[in-house]
Amino acid sequence: MPQFSTRRRVRHSAGDMFDLVADIERYPEFVPLCAGMRVKSRADKGEGVSVVVAVMTVAYKLIHQSFTSRVTLEREKLTILVEYLDGPFSRMQNRWTFRATGETGCEVEFFIDYEFRSRTFALLAGAVFDTVFRRMAAAFEKRADEVYGRKLA
Repeated sequence: MPQFSTRRRVRHSAGDMFDLVADIERYPEFVPLCAGMRVKSRADKGEGVSVVVAVMTVAYKLIHQSFTSRVTLEREKLTILVEYLDGPFSRMQNRWTFRATGETGCEVEFFIDYEFRSRTFALLAGAVFDTVFRRMAAAFEKRADEVYGRKLA
């Protein structure tokens, strides 16, 4: 059962980083392997909580796979939970947590736990996915620098 987690300190506020990750429609612009993102539904649950159902298409060379997830955005808790609904996985869940480390910095924690339905696909994609998750964390930090400006340490 593959999983990946990382923590990164970034020079952007927890709120800004939450907003950046919550803006899922922009993922194809900067997230590695994200070839497309389509929001199927969006619901405001009140108290800073919204739920989005989205279809993400991932592409690598000749492989194109789409999967549907429910994304729960909790602004007040600065957490994002992604729950798998349909696609090539037998299960997948990931979580983002943002913690302030000062006025202009925060710690971003990303965790994903997944398993592919197909053993063959798992063998083909497994090694690539670990590399992609590492590149993905860096891509969000780079995107924050572009959107919010590069902050001095």
